[in-house]
Amino acid sequence: MPLALEGKKAIVAEVSEAAKGALSVVVADSRGVTVGKMTDLRKQARENSVELRVVRNTLARRALEGTQWECLNDSFVGPTLLAFSTDHPGAAARLFKEFAKTNKDFEVKALAYEGELIPAADIDRLATLPTHDEAIAKLMSVMKEASAGKLVRTLAALRDQKQEAEAA
Repeated sequence: MPLALEGKKAIVAEVSEAAKGALSVVVADSRGVTVGKMTDLRKQARENSVELRVVRNTLARRALEGTQWECLNDSFVGPTLLAFSTDHPGAAARLFKEFAKTNKDFEVKALAYEGELIPAADIDRLATLPTHDEAIAKLMSVMKEASAGKLVRTLAALRDQKQEAEAA
């Protein structure tokens, strides 16, 4: 059933609004995936602050026109599922990568991050980005190792001083 002009304008406005707040966008083709599995994907997306939208290609192009996500226009062929990551740039990529492992019909077409088009084969560039908590944990471990190394060097210097004092 064709959409009325007002309906199309509303969809373009909604997708455009989602794009404005997105840190990254992933485009996929969900043809052949069952409704139950898509429902599970939508639930997981909500839990990970990822907004999913099934959009007609012409409306998607119009909604992303003039945004940093315009680089995705060539990937709008066939059924299009858009995922907008709002909290973490790698959230949608990580979600789609895991979903594609168990659903062979699900295909990631392209990704975009900060206006750069990323081919689907390079999904790991975004999917492996550490979350905020993971990044803090890595930073803390590096700081801990650095401070432990400084302590060891200080103790070694004190030992050397004592040995020199005893030798003199």
